[in-house]
Amino acid sequence: MGYSRKRVGVDGRSRYTAYYLDIRGRECSAGTFSNRKDADKAWQSVETTFAAGQPADPRRGRMTFRTYVEDIWFPNHVIEPSTRQSYHYVIDKHLMPTFGPMRMSTILPMHVREWVMSMSNADVSPATIRHAKIILSSIFTTALTDLVIALHPCRGVKGPTVPVKEYRILTPEEYDVLHQKLPGGAQLLVETAIESGVRWGELTELRVRDAHSTSGILTVSRSVVELQPNFHPTGGRFLVKPYPKGKRSRRFKLSQPLISALLNDAEANGKGPDDLLFTYEEISGSELELPPIMSVDMIGLTEPNERGTQYRHGTLSAYTAGRCRCVHCRGAFARYRAERRIAGKDSPRGVRVRDTGGHIPRDWFQRVIWKPACKAAGIDPPVRPHDLRHSHASWLLAGGADLQVVKERLGHRSIATTEKYLHTLPNADETALVALDRARKRSKPRAV
Repeated sequence: MGYSRKRVGVDGRSRYTAYYLDIRGRECSAGTFSNRKDADKAWQSVETTFAAGQPADPRRGRMTFRTYVEDIWFPNHVIEPSTRQSYHYVIDKHLMPTFGPMRMSTILPMHVREWVMSMSNADVSPATIRHAKIILSSIFTTALTDLVIALHPCRGVKGPTVPVKEYRILTPEEYDVLHQKLPGGAQLLVETAIESGVRWGELTELRVRDAHSTSGILTVSRSVVELQPNFHPTGGRFLVKPYPKGKRSRRFKLSQPLISALLNDAEANGKGPDDLLFTYEEISGSELELPPIMSVDMIGLTEPNERGTQYRHGTLSAYTAGRCRCVHCRGAFARYRAERRIAGKDSPRGVRVRDTGGHIPRDWFQRVIWKPACKAAGIDPPVRPHDLRHSHASWLLAGGADLQVVKERLGHRSIATTEKYLHTLPNADETALVALDRARKRSKPRAV
């Protein structure tokens, strides 16, 4: 039961505050009025709304977008830690500057359309706009369910067209060259990636017990993600999730030579059943070596800097003034710093150790191992480690594998996702050309 309470302000004038009890029995204010009649109407109106099954607080819509997201939506929304980290970045960068100071009840579809246009005019990519709009729509959907707003501002608002990105598929010939250019410690990891098609987080969380020697079955039941410490439950960097993407584990066969190579390597390194198959320490110990130092006369000159000046590669001037970061210039600067430390002219910095729990960081692998190998193999356009998964699917389908089998092997939720890999190899459409050529030859008149 609500009521009104009289109070006297500092100016000596009487005011009447309306109170009601919310669904938890807490006393809440429905506003302050100059007379008791209006105050009684206020708390009676709220109780009528409760009786109709629509509990509402008249102050909800007056809160700002920033307050709702930071105090209500994020703290009470069940989100994966990696997704929460990604959402935080997008919201802070793309949503808060526009919607942060606005009251929730005042945001309309026209404001969302203006935001979409401003993002497009700022040369933000269509894919980024679509991703940010999905997050914005999710926030407003929850606000609508919470009765904070009465209108969904994102409904009916269109975003820019996002072109479908073509998969970059490695041909078997390209892969063979790339595999040869990899350092020894990384070759087994990459061979497992191309033969299994698993994602990076699943690949780097594989453990010895996941590979069965007799049956050749590989079990994918976990994955690992790298997070900023403030988004990690315990403040670490690598979080192991007890399920892969799709929340469902999967089992499939690998070739017997690969299974044997994985288990033999684990035995040679003294690994137990719960140890990682691939560790950061093993891979980092096999980084690509820099090429031998060449004579500066043989290397040539750097590209002109902003002042049009060129410098000889492999010199300190090329690294500092020419801002060249080729292996020769970086090597020259590294030797210079090492000589100063040996001579006691610089205070040596302690070795920075990356605490990974044995897991291989994706960014480190791409920068130190993958990209140099791609460059050495002449892979153009360049590929990513994730493209090994795309290539795996494409090779299977091109070789005649059943579409449903490939779907289950890759862990796709929908077979439509798997179908995207059909005809992705450069020579996959040759049968169509052969059929076309056969039809054209048949239409030509025969010589008499």
